[in-house]
Amino acid sequence: MIPAVNPFVSKLQMFKLSAKVRRRGIHKGGRVTNKFGSSLEFSDFRLYQPGDDIRHIDWNLYGRTQKHYIKRFLDEQEMSVSVFLDGSQSMQVIGSKWQKAKELAAVFSYIALAADDRLSFSPVTLETSKQVKRKGAVYGKQLFLEVLQLKEKESNGTFTENFPTQLLKHNQLVIIISDGLEELESFAALFHKLAAAKQEVRFIQLLSKQELEPSISGDVKLIDSETKESVNLTLNNSTLANYRQRVSRHCKQLEHLCRRYGFTYLFTTDESDVLQFLLHDCKAKKVVY
Repeated sequence: MIPAVNPFVSKLQMFKLSAKVRRRGIHKGGRVTNKFGSSLEFSDFRLYQPGDDIRHIDWNLYGRTQKHYIKRFLDEQEMSVSVFLDGSQSMQVIGSKWQKAKELAAVFSYIALAADDRLSFSPVTLETSKQVKRKGAVYGKQLFLEVLQLKEKESNGTFTENFPTQLLKHNQLVIIISDGLEELESFAALFHKLAAAKQEVRFIQLLSKQELEPSISGDVKLIDSETKESVNLTLNNSTLANYRQRVSRHCKQLEHLCRRYGFTYLFTTDESDVLQFLLHDCKAKKVVY
């Protein structure tokens, strides 16, 4: 659980979201690129050429060299970022997991806004929740708190079924926070659509400790949180070992699927520290810098 909000969000200002390809936005942003433009960050000089804006001539340098040089500045561009939070029943059924998912969504949304990127936040499959669009650091803390305060709601269908791919027009970077507990074929179909839309994707798989290492044993009745189907099982050491192997195999296959489409895969749990996750995992995979 995130402690005091103000000290925490102030630490997030050290991070910016990373993207492989810079697309020039129609609005100025806070993201400095290696292209030349009109920001206040100086790059270098070059000789004046006919047609250049004479207001960019450095007259002090002319006085020393008797040549006309133009000052060049680095361009500032915005990036369009979409954060999708899996709000399916499998995400909400374990309180600590749902809380951590909201924290991650709030953190990445805040980082985008603090960098003056254009943000779209969508809690997928929460029936009464809608897409939120914001731009500007002034909205950062407000949206951060709104995401943390999302309530549990009944949801219909799975995350991949309800994923709003139509919202990706003019978008560049997609951050997905999900437990990934669907058939791989469903994620493959979704990833194919995201790749076709030329999206850079960061897929964050979040599982709870209870899902990784179940503490229950004996005769139990398990109910699928989304389909409501039930099954009676006897959980012993052999059954639990087989379960852990299947979970591990599913996660590795999901990671392989991400790599196949050129997406970045990260794994975390409901016990992880968000700042440590950013500093170590996300920086190591160049999700943030």
